[in-house]
This record gives sequence, structure tokens and C-alpha cells, in this order.
Amino acid sequence: MALFAVSTDSTCDLKHDYVQERGIWFVPLTFTMEKDGAIEEYFDNFTKDEEYVNFYEKVSEGYFPRTAKLNYDAHMRHFIKLAEAGVKEVVHFMISSGLANTITITQQAAADMKAKYPDFNVYAVDPLSATVGQGLLVTLAADCRDKGMTAKETYDYLMEMRHHVQHSVIPNDLFYLKKGGRVSAMSAAFGTMLNIKPMLSFDTEGKLKVLEKCKGMKKAFSRVIDHLNVAPVEKIDEKTFIVVVHTNNEKGAAELAALVEERIGIKPEITIMGPVIGSHVGPGSVSCCWVSTKTRKELIDALY
Repeated sequence: MALFAVSTDSTCDLKHDYVQERGIWFVPLTFTMEKDGAIEEYFDNFTKDEEYVNFYEKVSEGYFPRTAKLNYDAHMRHFIKLAEAGVKEVVHFMISSGLANTITITQQAAADMKAKYPDFNVYAVDPLSATVGQGLLVTLAADCRDKGMTAKETYDYLMEMRHHVQHSVIPNDLFYLKKGGRVSAMSAAFGTMLNIKPMLSFDTEGKLKVLEKCKGMKKAFSRVIDHLNVAPVEKIDEKTFIVVVHTNNEKGAAELAALVEERIGIKPEITIMGPVIGSHVGPGSVSCCWVSTKTRKELIDALY
């Protein structure tokens, strides 16, 4: 019998079938799509690949996505559902504190739950990442649960391992970074004209930073290999954790995955990014994420 439950919000970008298969408690964020003054609201709980593709096609057609963080009430409803199902301890994940203050809301809801349900304990893991990086930590938590580890042992392990989750994020279009305030309007205009692809990563505080700017996707892909050579993939219980994630760019994702397999001998999983984080990266991006033997600080110190 499992000693604790694993729970996450939808910014982990784990697929519906996988979440069900691993017995992960899942709470979706919401987002809206606006075009010509008409606003449609959705839950980030897609169950089919076509829904992801349709989202990015709409964005490419001019729909403007807006996202919202998971609020206090949504946290309380989620935790009450867990408590009423008999769960006593839960290891819960949310988006990086470097992107939103959801961890603070989670901790407040957890404290209020403790007053209502004294035996209910929440171990809130700030992953210092999002999308598939967060998803890799959720997967590790499920593995720890299945091995019979306690919630506290798992929490302590993950608070260390989160520093070993590396990201090489390559947006296709600087326009979406401009909207998020990551680059100036002038840089976006010139960068797009010159086919500049920025290389982003999460820093030690979980903030998304531009590390460098590459001329074209092929150059950016070669830099991913440089990152992998400096910070190799770690093997945990004979398994490796490396994912290529895209925003409706299957061709680019397959190209990067093939290059990774050729250069380091490990075949990455390929998946599509969900709408909440994908709204800020934009269509056409390709990124790589992996659990490494090195920390983020060690990688950045070595290359930058």
C-alpha cells in the first residue's frame, strides 16, 4: 500500500493516460482564447493529441491565449477531495515560484486544510521549473511512492533533485517572449528578421532566463548537445529521464531527438507542450529537458 499520494497541477504537461496509469492526482488550470472580442474559456485537461494541435493552430491563426494561476479555492477543492478519499499525506507540485507565486497559495491552502483535517499533510514541492521539467519530478515522485518511500523521504529527495533538472528551451518566434517581457520589441523584430533563436533555461531560482541567441534552429540544436555533454543524463534505477517537447513542431522535435540519440546514445521521449506554458513560448518551439548528473549552476558556470 502506498504511503502517500502524488499530486500536481497541469503545468507539469503530463498526458492524461499517463496520469491515470500512474495514479497521480491532477488539478487543471484554466486559460482563455480571444479573437475579435470573443473569449472562450478552457480547462488545461486535454485528453487527445488533436486538442493540443488545435490549440496551437488557433494561436497561429491569431487567437490570443491568456492563462491564470491556480487560485486558493481551486487548491482547497482539490485537497478536500484528497482528504475525503482517505489520503493522509500528499506530495504536491505546482509551477515554479520563479514564474508565479502559486507555491504561496498552495502553502496557505495546506495550512487551512490542516485546521479542518488534522491528519492531512501536504509536502509542497516548488519544482523551480515547469512543463516537462516539472513532469519529470512528478514521475520521480511516483517512482519513490511505488518503491515504498515515505512522503518526507520523497520530498527531501526531490528538493535536491530539482536542481538537476536541466532545460534547453528554444522558442521559434521572439514575439511571444516580447509579450512576456523577456525581450524588447526592437530585439523581437530584428531577431525574427534574422532568424535568431534564443536559448532559454531555468536558473537556480526557477526563473526563465535567456542564455544565448543562436542563428537558426540547427545551431540551437547543436548547443543542446553541448549542454548534454557538460551535464550528462543521469541513470536512476536503470532508467534515464530525457524529453524533447514541442509546440506543434513534430518535425523539429524528431530532428532534435534523432541528433540527441546519435550524439549521446539515448533516445528521448517526444511529447507536445500543454497550453498554459505553451501560451508563453508560442507555436513552433522545440525544447529538451533531462535529469542530469550536474546541477544547473554547474552547467551554467561551465558554459556561460
